[in-house]
Amino acid sequence: MIDKAGQIMCEIMVSIITPCYNSEKTIEKTLECVENQTYANIEYIIIDGGSSDGTLEIIERHRNKLPEKFRLISESDSGIYDAMNKGICLAKGQLIGIINSDDWYEYDTVEQVVKNYNNEKYQVIYGMQRTYENGREKSIFINNHEFLPKQMITHSTCFVTKSAYEDFGVFDLKYRSSADLDLMLRFYETKKITFTPVLKILANFQLGGMSGSQIGVRETAQIRYKYGCISKRRYCFVVLKSCVNQLLHR
Repeated sequence: MIDKAGQIMCEIMVSIITPCYNSEKTIEKTLECVENQTYANIEYIIIDGGSSDGTLEIIERHRNKLPEKFRLISESDSGIYDAMNKGICLAKGQLIGIINSDDWYEYDTVEQVVKNYNNEKYQVIYGMQRTYENGREKSIFINNHEFLPKQMITHSTCFVTKSAYEDFGVFDLKYRSSADLDLMLRFYETKKITFTPVLKILANFQLGGMSGSQIGVRETAQIRYKYGCISKRRYCFVVLKSCVNQLLHR
Protein backbone atom coordinates (compact mmCIF):
# COMPACT_ATOMS: atom_id res chain seq x y z
CA MET A 1 0.00 0.00 0.00
CA ILE A 2 1.10 3.62 -0.69
CA ASP A 3 0.11 6.48 1.60
CA LYS A 4 -0.86 9.99 0.43
CA ALA A 5 2.75 11.16 0.66
CA GLY A 6 3.77 8.39 -1.72
CA GLN A 7 5.72 6.53 0.95
CA ILE A 8 5.52 2.79 1.32
CA MET A 9 3.70 1.79 4.46
CA CYS A 10 3.42 -1.60 6.12
CA GLU A 11 0.32 -3.54 5.22
CA ILE A 12 -2.27 -3.58 7.96
CA MET A 13 -3.71 -6.97 8.78
CA VAL A 14 -7.49 -7.01 8.46
CA SER A 15 -9.56 -9.76 10.10
CA ILE A 16 -12.81 -10.85 8.46
CA ILE A 17 -15.30 -12.90 10.47
CA THR A 18 -18.16 -14.96 9.03
CA PRO A 19 -20.68 -16.48 11.45
CA CYS A 20 -22.68 -19.29 9.87
CA TYR A 21 -25.08 -22.13 10.55
CA ASN A 22 -26.56 -24.47 7.93
CA SER A 23 -25.62 -22.00 5.20
CA GLU A 24 -24.96 -24.36 2.28
CA LYS A 25 -27.30 -22.40 -0.01
CA THR A 26 -25.55 -19.05 0.41
CA ILE A 27 -22.04 -19.31 1.88
CA GLU A 28 -20.20 -19.99 -1.39
CA LYS A 29 -20.67 -16.40 -2.55
CA THR A 30 -19.38 -15.16 0.81
CA LEU A 31 -16.28 -17.36 0.55
CA GLU A 32 -15.62 -16.20 -3.02
CA CYS A 33 -15.74 -12.54 -2.03
CA VAL A 34 -13.03 -13.15 0.57
CA GLU A 35 -10.90 -15.23 -1.83
CA ASN A 36 -10.95 -12.51 -4.48
CA GLN A 37 -10.14 -9.43 -2.39
CA THR A 38 -7.64 -7.07 -4.02
CA TYR A 39 -5.95 -6.60 -0.63
CA ALA A 40 -3.78 -9.51 0.47
CA ASN A 41 -3.07 -9.19 4.21
CA ILE A 42 -6.31 -10.77 5.43
CA GLU A 43 -7.06 -13.10 8.30
CA TYR A 44 -10.29 -15.03 7.76
CA ILE A 45 -12.20 -16.59 10.65
CA ILE A 46 -15.36 -18.67 10.17
CA ILE A 47 -17.42 -19.41 13.28
CA ASP A 48 -19.83 -22.23 12.45
CA GLY A 49 -22.59 -23.09 14.90
CA GLY A 50 -22.32 -26.84 14.29
CA SER A 51 -23.92 -27.10 10.85
CA SER A 52 -25.64 -30.35 9.92
CA ASP A 53 -26.00 -29.63 6.19
CA GLY A 54 -23.24 -29.28 3.59
CA THR A 55 -21.81 -25.99 4.91
CA LEU A 56 -18.57 -27.48 6.24
CA GLU A 57 -17.99 -29.49 3.06
CA ILE A 58 -18.30 -26.32 0.97
CA ILE A 59 -15.83 -24.52 3.23
CA GLU A 60 -13.37 -27.42 2.89
CA ARG A 61 -13.63 -27.24 -0.91
CA HIS A 62 -12.60 -23.60 -0.73
CA ARG A 63 -9.90 -23.96 1.91
CA ASN A 64 -6.97 -23.82 -0.53
CA LYS A 65 -8.29 -20.61 -2.09
CA LEU A 66 -8.97 -18.79 1.18
CA PRO A 67 -6.37 -16.53 2.85
CA GLU A 68 -3.39 -18.33 4.33
CA LYS A 69 -4.37 -16.96 7.74
CA PHE A 70 -7.58 -18.99 7.99
CA ARG A 71 -9.32 -20.48 10.99
CA LEU A 72 -12.52 -22.52 11.21
CA ILE A 73 -14.32 -23.11 14.50
CA SER A 74 -17.36 -25.41 14.42
CA GLU A 75 -19.26 -25.84 17.68
CA SER A 76 -22.62 -24.99 19.19
CA ASP A 77 -23.18 -21.40 20.21
CA SER A 78 -25.85 -19.11 21.61
CA GLY A 79 -26.69 -17.42 18.32
CA ILE A 80 -25.18 -15.12 15.75
CA TYR A 81 -23.87 -12.48 18.17
CA ASP A 82 -22.19 -15.13 20.31
CA ALA A 83 -20.45 -16.36 17.13
CA MET A 84 -19.39 -12.82 16.27
CA ASN A 85 -17.96 -12.31 19.76
CA LYS A 86 -15.97 -15.53 19.48
CA GLY A 87 -14.51 -14.32 16.20
CA ILE A 88 -13.63 -10.91 17.63
CA CYS A 89 -11.85 -12.59 20.55
CA LEU A 90 -9.76 -14.70 18.14
CA ALA A 91 -9.04 -11.90 15.64
CA LYS A 92 -5.49 -10.56 15.45
CA GLY A 93 -6.03 -7.83 12.84
CA GLN A 94 -5.98 -4.12 13.60
CA LEU A 95 -9.29 -3.83 11.79
CA ILE A 96 -12.16 -6.32 12.02
CA GLY A 97 -15.01 -6.74 9.54
CA ILE A 98 -17.98 -9.08 9.92
CA ILE A 99 -19.79 -10.47 6.87
CA ASN A 100 -22.64 -12.93 7.33
CA SER A 101 -22.90 -16.15 5.34
CA ASP A 102 -25.67 -14.85 3.07
CA ASP A 103 -23.98 -11.51 2.33
CA TRP A 104 -20.81 -10.60 0.44
CA TYR A 105 -18.22 -7.85 0.00
CA GLU A 106 -17.18 -6.12 -3.20
CA TYR A 107 -13.77 -7.40 -4.32
CA ASP A 108 -12.02 -4.13 -3.41
CA THR A 109 -13.79 -3.64 -0.07
CA VAL A 110 -10.83 -4.33 2.19
CA GLU A 111 -8.55 -2.19 0.01
CA GLN A 112 -10.99 0.73 0.27
CA VAL A 113 -11.27 0.30 4.03
CA VAL A 114 -7.49 0.32 4.53
CA LYS A 115 -7.19 3.45 2.38
CA ASN A 116 -9.63 5.17 4.74
CA TYR A 117 -8.01 3.92 7.95
CA ASN A 118 -6.35 6.82 9.77
CA ASN A 119 -4.28 4.66 12.13
CA GLU A 120 -6.53 5.78 14.96
CA LYS A 121 -6.91 3.59 18.01
CA TYR A 122 -10.69 3.85 17.93
CA GLN A 123 -12.23 3.96 14.47
CA VAL A 124 -15.30 2.61 12.66
CA ILE A 125 -15.09 2.65 8.86
CA TYR A 126 -18.36 2.04 7.02
CA GLY A 127 -19.74 2.54 3.53
CA MET A 128 -22.56 2.08 1.07
CA GLN A 129 -24.64 -1.09 1.06
CA ARG A 130 -26.37 -2.72 -1.90
CA THR A 131 -29.52 -4.44 -0.65
CA TYR A 132 -31.30 -7.41 -2.25
CA GLU A 133 -34.82 -8.72 -1.70
CA ASN A 134 -35.80 -12.10 -3.16
CA GLY A 135 -32.70 -12.04 -5.34
CA ARG A 136 -33.44 -8.63 -6.86
CA GLU A 137 -31.49 -5.45 -6.23
CA LYS A 138 -33.66 -3.13 -4.13
CA SER A 139 -31.50 -0.21 -3.06
CA ILE A 140 -28.04 1.27 -2.61
CA PHE A 141 -27.65 3.54 0.39
CA ILE A 142 -25.62 4.85 3.28
CA ASN A 143 -26.87 6.34 6.55
CA ASN A 144 -24.53 8.93 8.07
CA HIS A 145 -23.33 8.12 11.59
CA GLU A 146 -24.39 11.57 12.82
CA PHE A 147 -27.96 10.24 12.66
CA LEU A 148 -27.24 7.02 14.59
CA PRO A 149 -29.72 7.95 17.35
CA LYS A 150 -32.41 7.87 14.64
CA GLN A 151 -31.15 5.34 12.11
CA MET A 152 -28.62 2.52 12.11
CA ILE A 153 -25.59 2.70 9.84
CA THR A 154 -24.91 -0.15 7.41
CA HIS A 155 -23.49 -2.74 9.80
CA SER A 156 -22.53 -5.22 7.07
CA THR A 157 -20.04 -2.64 5.76
CA CYS A 158 -18.48 -1.79 9.13
CA PHE A 159 -14.82 -2.40 9.94
CA VAL A 160 -13.93 -1.67 13.58
CA THR A 161 -10.53 -1.36 15.22
CA LYS A 162 -9.67 -4.22 17.55
CA SER A 163 -8.96 -1.66 20.30
CA ALA A 164 -12.53 -0.32 20.12
CA TYR A 165 -13.89 -3.78 20.90
CA GLU A 166 -11.30 -4.34 23.64
CA ASP A 167 -11.97 -1.05 25.42
CA PHE A 168 -15.69 -0.49 24.84
CA GLY A 169 -17.06 -4.03 24.62
CA VAL A 170 -18.51 -6.44 22.10
CA PHE A 171 -22.09 -7.53 21.28
CA ASP A 172 -24.54 -7.78 24.19
CA LEU A 173 -25.98 -11.31 24.06
CA LYS A 174 -29.24 -10.34 25.72
CA TYR A 175 -30.30 -9.04 22.30
CA ARG A 176 -31.19 -11.62 19.64
CA SER A 177 -31.65 -9.26 16.72
CA SER A 178 -30.41 -5.70 17.32
CA ALA A 179 -27.16 -6.07 19.26
CA ASP A 180 -25.37 -4.33 16.38
CA LEU A 181 -27.44 -1.19 16.98
CA ASP A 182 -26.70 -1.37 20.72
CA LEU A 183 -22.97 -1.69 19.98
CA MET A 184 -22.85 1.23 17.54
CA LEU A 185 -24.81 3.51 19.86
CA ARG A 186 -22.44 2.52 22.69
CA PHE A 187 -19.49 3.44 20.47
CA TYR A 188 -21.18 6.68 19.38
CA GLU A 189 -21.90 7.78 22.93
CA THR A 190 -18.27 7.44 24.02
CA LYS A 191 -17.37 10.44 21.83
CA LYS A 192 -13.95 8.77 21.55
CA ILE A 193 -14.51 6.79 18.36
CA THR A 194 -14.01 8.25 14.90
CA PHE A 195 -16.67 7.20 12.38
CA THR A 196 -15.40 7.35 8.79
CA PRO A 197 -17.92 7.06 5.93
CA VAL A 198 -16.73 5.70 2.57
CA LEU A 199 -18.87 6.68 -0.41
CA LYS A 200 -18.40 3.39 -2.22
CA ILE A 201 -20.35 0.12 -2.12
CA LEU A 202 -18.60 -2.11 0.41
CA ALA A 203 -21.15 -4.86 1.07
CA ASN A 204 -24.15 -6.62 -0.44
CA PHE A 205 -26.93 -7.50 1.98
CA GLN A 206 -29.84 -9.93 1.70
CA LEU A 207 -33.06 -8.78 3.36
CA GLY A 208 -35.17 -11.21 5.35
CA GLY A 209 -33.19 -11.83 8.56
CA MET A 210 -34.35 -11.49 12.14
CA SER A 211 -33.51 -7.79 12.21
CA GLY A 212 -36.54 -7.22 9.97
CA SER A 213 -38.88 -9.29 12.17
CA GLN A 214 -41.17 -8.06 14.94
CA ILE A 215 -38.56 -9.26 17.45
CA GLY A 216 -36.14 -6.88 15.74
CA VAL A 217 -38.66 -4.03 15.82
CA ARG A 218 -39.19 -4.40 19.57
CA GLU A 219 -35.50 -4.80 20.37
CA THR A 220 -34.65 -1.74 18.30
CA ALA A 221 -37.24 0.30 20.20
CA GLN A 222 -35.91 -1.03 23.52
CA ILE A 223 -32.35 -0.01 22.63
CA ARG A 224 -33.34 3.43 21.39
CA TYR A 225 -35.27 4.03 24.61
CA LYS A 226 -32.29 2.80 26.65
CA TYR A 227 -30.04 5.42 25.03
CA GLY A 228 -32.63 8.19 25.29
CA CYS A 229 -33.25 8.33 21.53
CA ILE A 230 -37.03 7.97 21.94
CA SER A 231 -39.48 8.75 24.74
CA LYS A 232 -41.12 6.13 26.95
CA ARG A 233 -44.44 6.94 25.29
CA ARG A 234 -42.99 6.31 21.84
CA TYR A 235 -41.33 3.10 23.02
CA CYS A 236 -44.60 1.74 24.44
CA PHE A 237 -46.45 2.65 21.24
CA VAL A 238 -43.92 0.85 19.01
CA VAL A 239 -43.95 -2.29 21.18
CA LEU A 240 -47.76 -2.39 21.31
CA LYS A 241 -48.05 -1.89 17.55
CA SER A 242 -45.44 -4.62 16.94
CA CYS A 243 -47.28 -7.11 19.16
CA VAL A 244 -50.55 -6.40 17.35
CA ASN A 245 -48.89 -6.86 13.95
CA GLN A 246 -47.40 -10.15 15.07
CA LEU A 247 -50.79 -11.43 16.23
CA LEU A 248 -52.48 -10.34 13.00
CA HIS A 249 -49.90 -12.12 10.81
CA ARG A 250 -49.93 -15.44 12.61
